Amino acid sequence: MNFFERQAQARRNTTRLVVLFALAVLCIVVLVDVAVLLFFGGSVGTLVGASIVTVMIIGLGSLYRMASLRAGGERVATQLGGVAVPEDTTDPQLRRLRNVVEEMAIASGVPVPALFVLEHEQGINAFAAGYAPTDAAVAVTRGALERLNRDELQGVIAHEFSHVLNGDMRINIRLMGVLFGILMLGLIGRRILIHGAASRSRDGAFVLVMALICLVIGYAGVFFGRMIKAGVSRSREVLADASAVQFTRQTQGLAGALKKIGGVQEGSKLQERADAEEISHMLFGDGVGFAGLLATHPPLIRRIQALEPGFSGEQLAGLQARWLRSPPNGLEEDVQLGLAARDDGPLPSAAARIAVTPPMIAAHVAEPADDDWTRAGAIVAAIPAALQQAARRRDEVMAVLFALLLDGDEAIRGRQHAEIAARMGMPVADLATHLRDGMQELHPMQRLPLAQLAFPVLRMRPRPELAVFLDVVEAMVHADRRVSLFEYCLGRLLQVQVTESLDPGRHARFGRQRAVNVRQEFATLLAVVAQAGHPDDADGARRAYLAGLQRVLPRDHMPYVPPDDPVQALDAVWDPLDRLEPVAKQMLVEAITDAILHDGRISVQEAELLRMVCAVLHCPLPPVLDH
Repeated sequence: MNFFERQAQARRNTTRLVVLFALAVLCIVVLVDVAVLLFFGGSVGTLVGASIVTVMIIGLGSLYRMASLRAGGERVATQLGGVAVPEDTTDPQLRRLRNVVEEMAIASGVPVPALFVLEHEQGINAFAAGYAPTDAAVAVTRGALERLNRDELQGVIAHEFSHVLNGDMRINIRLMGVLFGILMLGLIGRRILIHGAASRSRDGAFVLVMALICLVIGYAGVFFGRMIKAGVSRSREVLADASAVQFTRQTQGLAGALKKIGGVQEGSKLQERADAEEISHMLFGDGVGFAGLLATHPPLIRRIQALEPGFSGEQLAGLQARWLRSPPNGLEEDVQLGLAARDDGPLPSAAARIAVTPPMIAAHVAEPADDDWTRAGAIVAAIPAALQQAARRRDEVMAVLFALLLDGDEAIRGRQHAEIAARMGMPVADLATHLRDGMQELHPMQRLPLAQLAFPVLRMRPRPELAVFLDVVEAMVHADRRVSLFEYCLGRLLQVQVTESLDPGRHARFGRQRAVNVRQEFATLLAVVAQAGHPDDADGARRAYLAGLQRVLPRDHMPYVPPDDPVQALDAVWDPLDRLEPVAKQMLVEAITDAILHDGRISVQEAELLRMVCAVLHCPLPPVLDH
């Protein structure tokens, strides 16, 4: 199952969630009506009124919780007590966590998520939250940092990244919202019982009876909520384990993390029971302890055996006895196993040409291979230290991103400098120009990763500053409308990611648009890409355009007409194409690849342009290395 098939499945799961929620609400309404008939009698009008009030309470509760989560993954992590991990941390455990997450993000082609630690949780657990990769947050317990070695931590992070890439986070955060509504009657009943227990009047007794009824029906809501979470979560956890193995190309890390959950005394349980209950469907391991039909995760031993078929319960008991005497220490294991220092190998030559096919590229979307994540460390390590430091500083991060957008043409660069100075001040404009000088020697594969490293720092800036930042980016990519396609797409990507991070709940969506409804947008994008790949060869550009069009619209005959103003033409195509249904978007990625390819081979620069276009369309493409 590839990325596009998983996106289609996630869309079906959303529909399934709506159906299950509606059935749960119907059951609760029926229980309320039965209670009204048994205790108070009543006419049809009374039952209708009770039903309407019940639906309103559930609906308003769900809307309230969804509104409180609208800010995305960071809001979820902070509400659960997560402590942000600084970009420049020197804590060995936190530094290792940040390195692993940055490598995984760069290998996956998505922005580096916000990082949090649940400091007071000694169990081994983690979760990813958010509506999309642009607002994602990954939280890890302190117990996971202390007990897991680097390979095991990487297996856990790869598991969470599968939720980030496949749309599971979006379902999880919406599930938190809708289930809160189902629990509302129970919460109301509990509050009334707590604060009204001292009342001895007849009215007070009536209110207490009503509260008791609400509490009993609320427990039914709790049961329905747990059933929904178990039904939605269990199968996705199995797929996430499989994806983690596919990402890292080894089972020892993930299996080792699961063994430690079963072997150490703390397991994966969270101490904050209420928090664990609400996010139980999001956690890497079982944070509550439910079993059977209510379990949100498959049995631990079964998850381990899926990775290591010969593993037995007796072996797990042996690990429990060993770790009871001497609990594992992740950092010490790194040294013993030689995981602390790794040779990630060189990057491919900037002049290299890589043999690929369109189906290969489509299959690679959101599917980092083992050499992707191992070389991600090499990509970051080779970025000059001064640029890395600037990307991690709040007062310099905007200048870093402006520097990436500065054009190679001196005249255009002068106009861009003026646009930055007019809106952000001369010091920022001069710093961007200075930083650009240090970017001249960057490998083509390091430009997008530098932006990925900078993004989590950028989104920490105040909203008014981000609004000005977006204005500057808009002005820079439209400077004289002659910027390169790569710089234009990078600017567009920054605009999309910042806009989505400012209001994650508003922009989260699954595409439903059909290919036949966006023919002109297909033609425009393919024409611009083909022209950029063949600037001095009109016939070659036409052949590339027709090859791409044949793949996505084989029955249509749309002539090759490159737009006079490619930048303005592209501005109009992104939103309709981004709304494509998953299968149509897969065809689009293959068509763009066809339009870029030269005789079945692609240069490193062209591969990075392809990654940029795919990222704008929310199809994260890992670095196209020599594989």
